Amino acid sequence: MALVTTTEMFKKAYDGGYAIGAFNVNNMEIVQGITEACREEKAPVILQVSKGARAYANRTYLVKMVEAAVIECPEIPIALHLDHGDSFETCKSCIDDGFTSVMIDASSKPFAENIELTRKVVEYAHDHGVVVEAELGALAGVEDEVNVSAENSHYTRPEEVEEFVSKTGCDSLAIAIGTSHGAYKFKPGTKPQLRFDILEEVSKKLPGFPIVLHGSSSVPQNYVEMINAHGGKMPGAIGVPEDQLREAARLAVCKINIDSDLRLAMTGTIREYFDEHPDHFDPRQYLKPARANIKELVRHKLVDVLGCAGKA
Repeated sequence: MALVTTTEMFKKAYDGGYAIGAFNVNNMEIVQGITEACREEKAPVILQVSKGARAYANRTYLVKMVEAAVIECPEIPIALHLDHGDSFETCKSCIDDGFTSVMIDASSKPFAENIELTRKVVEYAHDHGVVVEAELGALAGVEDEVNVSAENSHYTRPEEVEEFVSKTGCDSLAIAIGTSHGAYKFKPGTKPQLRFDILEEVSKKLPGFPIVLHGSSSVPQNYVEMINAHGGKMPGAIGVPEDQLREAARLAVCKINIDSDLRLAMTGTIREYFDEHPDHFDPRQYLKPARANIKELVRHKLVDVLGCAGKA
């Protein structure tokens, strides 16, 4: 099976009350851990590449690693997606490189400018058989190239979504309902709560239209504790409760982005490994258990959070 777009994935997810996992990839072990779990659980998957990941790993290497995953896992649908493209040029480069989906994130711009830039990307993408995700509303937090202060963040305004989708022609829409980028999403002592009222209002205005959640890592506390127990300092790292993500997936959310959880699993495993094996130096020795823990984490997400296991 060749790389696919998210069109059919999202239609099935919307009708079936589940979401597709969109996992950010940076290296071979992360790609392998994700796709091995998806193959075994028979789940469709979106492999995401950010602008920062392209700069780190090289655009050619990342595309070829994803193509290798397609060869190794021919029985599951795999989409290759640009996460948070910040310009037409970045989106065009990814489309030309063989991506099947791109995100243009112009959410920091005024409404009219967001429409204008998004529409430009949509026109080029659709001419090349590629789908486009856009964003309305601004999530707080830091992730790669994205850095939005709490003061500059704001919820999506449901009254704007119909006009935006109609004028841009985008294929899916990322909205802000209380998630945030990074591992520090909520303050200790507060009760994390997503704005399901906004999601429901958006769904009424865009019936059948796929909605996306960014900043949706749950920040597993076992990996936070593992990192802190082995020399790390991550006090107060709190993510989105998984039961709220599952509820969002039952509604109109067809794609849930998961990034920080994978990084925590890899970092925690490697820190623990070096504490227990201070004389080891072969990268294969510590990356193997890290890959295994990523695989198990993704398996849990597919089955218990996203609900997409068995949907390939």
